[in-house]
Amino acid sequence: MGIPAIFLSTNLTVSTNITATPAPTKPHKHRLHNSTLKSLSKSGKLDEALRLIESSPSKSPATAPDAEACALFLHSCISRKALEHGQRLYLQLLLYRARSNQDLLSNPRLKSKLITLFSVCGRVDEARRVFEDGGEDVDLPESVWVAMGIGYSRNGYPKEALFLYHEMVCRFGQLGNFAFSMALKACSDVGDLRTGRAVHAQVVKATEDPDQVVNNALVRLYSEDGCFEEAIRVFDEMPQRNVVSWNSLIGGLVKKDGVFEAMEAFRIMQGKGMGFSWVTLTTILPICARVTALLSGKEIHAVMVKSTAKPDAPVLNSLMDMYAKCGAMDYCRRVFDGMQSKDMSSWNTLITGYAINGLMTEAMESFQEMICSGFSPDGITFIALLSGCSHAGLTDEGCRLFERMKIEYAVSPTVEHYACLVDVLGRTGRIEEALEIVKNMHFKPTASIWGSLLNSCRIHGLVPLGEAVAKQLFELEPDNVGNYVMLSNIYASAGMWESVRTVREVIEKMGMKKEAGCSWLHVKSKIHTFVAGGSNEFRNSAEYKKVWKRLMEEAGYVPDTGVVLHDVSEETRAMWVCGHSERIATMFALINTGSGMPIRITKNLRVCSDCHSWVKIVSKVTGRVIVLRDTNRFHHFKDGMCSCKDYW
Repeated sequence: MGIPAIFLSTNLTVSTNITATPAPTKPHKHRLHNSTLKSLSKSGKLDEALRLIESSPSKSPATAPDAEACALFLHSCISRKALEHGQRLYLQLLLYRARSNQDLLSNPRLKSKLITLFSVCGRVDEARRVFEDGGEDVDLPESVWVAMGIGYSRNGYPKEALFLYHEMVCRFGQLGNFAFSMALKACSDVGDLRTGRAVHAQVVKATEDPDQVVNNALVRLYSEDGCFEEAIRVFDEMPQRNVVSWNSLIGGLVKKDGVFEAMEAFRIMQGKGMGFSWVTLTTILPICARVTALLSGKEIHAVMVKSTAKPDAPVLNSLMDMYAKCGAMDYCRRVFDGMQSKDMSSWNTLITGYAINGLMTEAMESFQEMICSGFSPDGITFIALLSGCSHAGLTDEGCRLFERMKIEYAVSPTVEHYACLVDVLGRTGRIEEALEIVKNMHFKPTASIWGSLLNSCRIHGLVPLGEAVAKQLFELEPDNVGNYVMLSNIYASAGMWESVRTVREVIEKMGMKKEAGCSWLHVKSKIHTFVAGGSNEFRNSAEYKKVWKRLMEEAGYVPDTGVVLHDVSEETRAMWVCGHSERIATMFALINTGSGMPIRITKNLRVCSDCHSWVKIVSKVTGRVIVLRDTNRFHHFKDGMCSCKDYW
């Protein structure tokens, strides 16, 4: 059967809503390339991103990465300090410029990123090469200049940063906050207060208000240069303060020996609920250690424990150091044992702590434990051990350690190690061996070595040798009054009062002043300071006299006036020795702290033998544990005994 034909009229119109559309096209290869590069850079896949860049034909601008994609790649390199990846991108950008008309290196954002990467990785010369690329005629924006200045400062070239800032002032006239903060940091680093004031004047004149970074930099500049009034003025005028602001103030105070002011600033900071950073704690913990403020240190430790963030090794090392220098080695060891990751500084802090506290058995055990843990001792380790041997009278052990250091552990002895060895031998009277060491060592004797010998002469009453050694010290350190005082004490011990007067006349003629004996004590959230012969009102109080009388009657104490090295009457000598700062501090603690509470005192000079005997008596009569730290070591007094075994 046939199929019938269908005929349509030619004038019939058929309407339809179907429209023709062009066939789908692939995304532009250039856009796809940059999108992939950005994605890889953001996710930190630098190797893949770099392969994509290097696989693009350098002659084809269409396939070259754009500025935004390169900036993201460099940003990822900076955060990871991926120097090689950045160098290879830089090479590709040079190739693109050489083989095409595309010059991405003239892009200010890319230029700044490259400068930052190279400077972060310590390649200042490469950073400068990028900065100077294009010659002097290139009109670079302020941001690129600031990046180069920060690079200089970051790598220890603050003067170069200031030279660059001067060029910026000449070129731009009016600068912004980024430039100001860079210049102020450089002024702080180089200690150039005059230039810092000039920058501050420019900050005041600027149309833009200073931001927090600039204000923090000003606080740091003035506080570190000892201009505390100006630092406080800037600090008080800041519209907002953050942790960095407080850190700048506290850090500056610490740097200029404003220990008590720094502690007070930290208390105010915490009172305002400001919180802290790890930088805050690594700044304030050494202060607690310095003035034996154990309670404050424990409070900081409690704050660290409550924090959700985990402290890193440097913070925990500072905490260990604080406990060690407050004489609390049990806490120091507890922190050490709880550390998940220990570094060389952790071990050295532990060993040093045991050594300065006279616990040489524990120090040597920790030394062996360190070696078994896979750490090799360094020069600091042996300085701690040798110094500990010296103060503990372990002469033979100290000499063996010195030889082991060279032979077993290949640590080359420095001047500090030789000074410790000379002290080890000299303290026990082996003066000739000590002199032989000085004669045969490969270094020219330093003040520390001659100082060890002079101290040995004081201990053993060697007047002629003491005079010869003192002569060497006077040439090396003509302004160190301690050397003159030591020689004067050698003469006084030998009853050579005319020679004593001669030395003291020299001290007076040269305008030098002997450091006064001073002790610190932490009681009820306050650090109390006592000076030898001072605190008259306290010493004349009824309570002081009552406690003093009871102690003297129960102990039958009679002052040893032989420790007073002055040609005065016995009555005056007795009065002076009873007015030593550590005694006043001990009496203050006995009166103002609860019965049974340990007493912790820090002294700036060596404790005299009579005060040492007196504190032993006090610890026995009162049943108190008394921890006294002098310039040499710790003395832990308990039940009439001292941890130093009367050797210090």
